[in-house]
Amino acid sequence: MLGLLTALTLFAGDYTTSRYTTSSYTISYVYDGDTVKVRPLQNDPDNILENKQEFKLRITDIDAPERNQPYGKKSRRALSQLCKGPEVEIEIQLTGIDKYQRQLGKLQCNHIDVSLYLVQQGLAWHNTKYSNDAGLKAAAQKSKANRIGLWSDQNPLPPWVWRQLHSQPKSPPASIN
Repeated sequence: MLGLLTALTLFAGDYTTSRYTTSSYTISYVYDGDTVKVRPLQNDPDNILENKQEFKLRITDIDAPERNQPYGKKSRRALSQLCKGPEVEIEIQLTGIDKYQRQLGKLQCNHIDVSLYLVQQGLAWHNTKYSNDAGLKAAAQKSKANRIGLWSDQNPLPPWVWRQLHSQPKSPPASIN
């Protein structure tokens, strides 16, 4: 783990930004490549969600492969390696709440923009339906052109299409005779 953090530190210049507010958080669980459980550290006066112990954060601007989808586990593992651990500084900028009642926001781990990092590694799509971030758009085009990560597949399936194809069919209502 220390080796990964050291390696990431060496290349951090490509992923860093300084527009986030810092608070004391830890990532307690990584659901997939774009959703984490965040826990405020004890007695943090900067807790952006007062009186809330833990919350689910859906990282904005990207859509990562689902866990059972190709590259889903790699995306989740990359996010976990980047953001979990006692020495990781977590920075969050909340932007809203989605239809599943998850907090939406930007996430940085050790000053690395998670969305940008995952897109550059070919482990997430830039979600152009909800984001017009020019930096992410350029990073997505570059990783696709260089066939990095999921772009090395012949025809990578975007997660929003994969979810439609793999959603559970709704059973018809029971008839009453």
